[in-house]
Amino acid sequence: MAKPSPSYSGSKQLVALGKAIRAFRLKNGLSQEALANEIGIDRSYMGGIERGEHNVAIINLSKIAKTLKIKASDLLAAAGL
Repeated sequence: MAKPSPSYSGSKQLVALGKAIRAFRLKNGLSQEALANEIGIDRSYMGGIERGEHNVAIINLSKIAKTLKIKASDLLAAAGL
């Protein structure tokens, strides 16, 4: 299991992004496991992203957005970033 980011875990930006991802995921009727499988990451890592524990790589943010049928900029905007 991946460790939370030592420098950024729980930052307000990552928490806000995680909440935005969770909201879009639920709107699309996807489980964490289904989303994680679709983008090729572990479900527990996906949970960490949604809790704001991981500083998400742009490639993963792009994959998440594509799977949720939105743009990465929509996720960032929903998070207020």
